[in-house]
Order: sequence, then structure tokens, then C-alpha cells
Amino acid sequence: MMISRSSFYSHPITAIKTVPFDSVVEAWFWFIQAMAARNDGARIAAGRAPVPRPCEPTDILKVLDRLVRNRRLLKEHLLVLRHYGRRLMAPDPRRVKEARAYKLWVEALDVLHAPLVQKGIVAAKTAARPHWVREACVYEREDMAEGMAAE
Repeated sequence: MMISRSSFYSHPITAIKTVPFDSVVEAWFWFIQAMAARNDGARIAAGRAPVPRPCEPTDILKVLDRLVRNRRLLKEHLLVLRHYGRRLMAPDPRRVKEARAYKLWVEALDVLHAPLVQKGIVAAKTAARPHWVREACVYEREDMAEGMAAE
């Protein structure tokens, strides 16, 4: 009895309808969380998430690698992205100690925006790009308000 090879393979990933990220910030925070989970031993498999995404964390890592090799992103950018990505919040430009980090954060996200849109990871929007920090601060204020209401 001969078993066909097709019985060992699942449906191609391209057949699954994926949902691109709404913004680079959302994609970045997802990437940081996925890489942290992977470092903790989780196995990341395409098509298994509740919201299927058009990429895997390694796809964003490859984009970062290319941008660093082409010197479009510097080590400073990566350190800021990692630090605030782990905190799941953008730097606050109103805080003196975070002013430089804010500048680097915005520069890095602006550089990341075009490649991620081109690859279909982030949804292309015809309107101007959202203000990254304002977007992140809105989420943070909502979380803080919910936390205070619970107390």
C-alpha cells in the first residue's frame, strides 16, 4: 500500500485568509511578544493563532536585519525598539528622560513602515501615517483607567 505525500502536508498557508496589522506599532508589539514566547520555549506555527497574521516573527526579523545591514537602522534604534517593545508602550515625549528615546522610536518606526507595508504585514492606508506615540498613549490611558476602576 502506497501513501501519497499530500496526506502528510496541511493546506498551504496562502489559502488561509490573513489579517494585516493596523499599524507598525501593533506589528512591533506582536513581534516582541512572539519572540519572547519563542525564547521561553513556545513553538510558533503559522495558521494556529486566533487572528491569522500575514507573517511569522522571523519575517519581521529579516526586515530588521536588512535595514540594519543597509544602515537604515542603527543599534540605538534597535535598543529603543526592544526596550519599549518589552514594556508594551511607546516612549513619552513629555518626559525629559524619554525625549531622545521618543525621537529614535519615531525614526525607527518610520523606517520600518514602508517595508512592512510592501510585504503586506501592515495594512496600507491612504491617509497619513498615525502618530505612533499618541496611538500607544491612548491604549495606555485606557488600561490605566480600567485598572483604577477595578480598584
